[in-house]
Amino acid sequence: MGSDNSPNRPPTSGDNIEDDLFNHEGMEAHDFDGNDDREEWNEIEEIPDIGMGAGTPSDSEDEELATRTGDKEEEQGEIQPIRDDAIVTFREHTGPVFCARFHPTEPLAVTGSEDDTALVWNTITGDVVHKCDGHTDTVIGVGFSYDGTYLATADLGGFLQAFRVTENYKQVWSFNIGDMAWMEWHRASNVLMAGSESGEVYFWRIPSGDCKVLQGHNVKAECGSLTADAKKIAVGYVDGCVKLWDIKTTAVVLEIPANSAQGHTEGVISISTDSEGSLFASGGSDGQLVISSNAGPLGRVSVGDSIESVAFCPLTESLKLVATGTLKGRITIWDVSRQSPRCECQDDEPAGITKLLWANNMNLLTSRLDGSVKIFDGRCGQLKSTLLGHRREIYDMHLDKTGQFLLTVSEDGTAKIFRMIS
Repeated sequence: MGSDNSPNRPPTSGDNIEDDLFNHEGMEAHDFDGNDDREEWNEIEEIPDIGMGAGTPSDSEDEELATRTGDKEEEQGEIQPIRDDAIVTFREHTGPVFCARFHPTEPLAVTGSEDDTALVWNTITGDVVHKCDGHTDTVIGVGFSYDGTYLATADLGGFLQAFRVTENYKQVWSFNIGDMAWMEWHRASNVLMAGSESGEVYFWRIPSGDCKVLQGHNVKAECGSLTADAKKIAVGYVDGCVKLWDIKTTAVVLEIPANSAQGHTEGVISISTDSEGSLFASGGSDGQLVISSNAGPLGRVSVGDSIESVAFCPLTESLKLVATGTLKGRITIWDVSRQSPRCECQDDEPAGITKLLWANNMNLLTSRLDGSVKIFDGRCGQLKSTLLGHRREIYDMHLDKTGQFLLTVSEDGTAKIFRMIS
C-alpha cells in the first residue's frame, strides 16, 4: 500500500468509525456471505553498528531452503551476509515472501508468499499456527485488524478472505475484485481496504461484507494512505494522478491530475499522510515528490530517480519531516515547510530502497535490495546500525506495536525477526 506510517491511534471506537464511514444516504450497502468467491541539524555523537549476534544459518538449512524455493540455479546471485542478526528465522514458505504483519497483541505474525499461501506463526517458537488455504495466486497482502479480531489475506488475482482469529481462524468472508494492487486494514475499525488493477478502491465492513467503492478511471490504484482523521484516503494511480477521497460520501475532495503544473508526469509508486494534520506526500517513478494538503498541492521537488517509498515522520509536531527512498539507494529527509532537503542519509554502500519506516525514537528504518536493513538517525541522517541476515532483496517490513521488534520478508523465502536497540 505504499508507505503509510501513521501510528495506530484510533480516534474513536471501531464500531463508531464503521458506522460513520458506511452510513450515508447516497450509498447502498451490499451484503456478501462467506461463500462468495470473492491489500543543517546539529551533529550528534556517532553510534557504531550494532550486531544482534543470533548466528548464521547452517549450511544444511541453506541447502534445504534453496531446494524448496527452486532457486538453486540462482544461488550464485545470492548475497552471503557476514552474520545473521535475526533472533527468529521462519523458513516454512516454499517461495519468495512478499508481505508480513505482526498481530497487535499476541505473539503471532502472518506472512504471504509466491507459494500461494499465507501462514500464521508463533513469533517466539517459529511454529506454524494456521495455514490459510484458498489462494491460487501469489499472496501480496496480509494483516490483522486493528484489535486483532480478524485476519485478512489477499492474492495478486484479487481473491480476498477474512478469518476470525478467536474461532480457530474460521473464514467469515471472501470476495474477488479481479487483479489487485494492495490491501490494508483501516487503522481504527474492522474495515478492510483494497486497491485494484482497474482503479477501484474497495472498503468492506468485516464480517458483514457491507461494501463501498471509490470509482476508478481505468488505471491501476497503485497505493493508498488514510488521513489523520481516518475518514479520507489519498490514492496514487499508475498514470500519475493523485486523488483525495472522502470515504463516507465516496466523493473526490481533491484531484491532482497527471502532467499538471505541480503533479506527477509518471506513475505514483508510494504515498504517505501526516499523522497529525492534513498533509500528504506522493512519490513517483518520475523522481518527483509532491506535497499536498486538502486545499491542493503545496509544491513539487525533484529527488532525481524513482521514489520507491515515502514516509512522514509521526513524531515532529513543530517541524514536519518526510523521508524519501529511491531505487538507486538515495535517502533524503525533507523539511516540508521549506520544501528542501533537511539532510541526506550517509551511506557508503547504497542499495535500492524498498520501504521506509519511522520508529518511535526518530530512527528511520530502510529495507533494501541487498537484503539488509539500515537504520539512520532521522535528525541528522547518520547511520546508526545495520541488520543482516537475508540473502536476497527485502520486500516488506513491519514494526510491532512496542517498537521493540522488526519483521522482514525476502526473495530468499524467509521471514526474520530482529530485536531493535535504541
